[in-house]
Amino acid sequence: MVPGLSGLLTFCGANNQIRGIFPTIIKLCEKRIQMLDEIIEIARKAGRFLKENEGKISEVKEKGSFANLVTDIDKGSEALIKTFINEKFPDHGILAEESGASLPTAEYRWLIDPLDGTTNFTHGFPVYSVSIAVEQKGELIAGAVYDPNFGELFYAEKGGGAFMNGMKLQVTMTDKLEKSMLATGFPYDVRNNPFKCVQHFEEFLVRAQAVRRLGSAALDICYVAAGRLDGFWEVNLHPWDTAAAVLITTEAGGKVTGFNGEKYSIYQRDVVLSNGMIHDEMLEVIKKNL
Repeated sequence: MVPGLSGLLTFCGANNQIRGIFPTIIKLCEKRIQMLDEIIEIARKAGRFLKENEGKISEVKEKGSFANLVTDIDKGSEALIKTFINEKFPDHGILAEESGASLPTAEYRWLIDPLDGTTNFTHGFPVYSVSIAVEQKGELIAGAVYDPNFGELFYAEKGGGAFMNGMKLQVTMTDKLEKSMLATGFPYDVRNNPFKCVQHFEEFLVRAQAVRRLGSAALDICYVAAGRLDGFWEVNLHPWDTAAAVLITTEAGGKVTGFNGEKYSIYQRDVVLSNGMIHDEMLEVIKKNL
């Protein structure tokens, strides 16, 4: 059992009076902890599958653009995850990058990126991850991002904090953009410059201390949670790219909005995420070029 709500559950389970008063809360805690345990189990399995298949790609296809790739390894990882979910939770819905949605009206929905960083993987560049999250009635309740190259597992449950390999995560306290290290990614249609993403990059390049571009949005966002980065922004992302990592980072104390500072939804295409201290400065840079 992973840290987080499990501590609360242990306390409540040992206290008969509390268990009698809050049976619904206890059941909710138990279900969410079980869900996170299952997410972690299959994220690790999918990560091992990716590592075992490095350099063994037999098929690479383009998805509408020469820059947007899918391989037989992406599909194999996704099939592994979906089989696991369907066996354990046959009444749950799934939204997966390669195969789309199933059971759209289900109470629980799994959001899957079986290989975040396909281009990196294709070129043998060891920065990629598996990202899996679960939402209940539209609310993210648990998620994990696994980096099989470094053996780092980032995970969180709603209200239970965020962790990496058992270590509690906390965002940085950097309070100025000029002292910050940021990360971003470029959309597959960067040549069309959507949301003026090139101008945003140029502006942050001269305003921040440093800007990195790693190639896995899920890991970029988790690095904010881990205090390795101070902020992240990107456009044209999808729910499976951000769901798990956004939950992890907000549980670590981070802040997330859209480009206009509005409440963020994983179903929108633009995201700004930070330690909270530099968020207004980041929005100022972005709004300048909208």
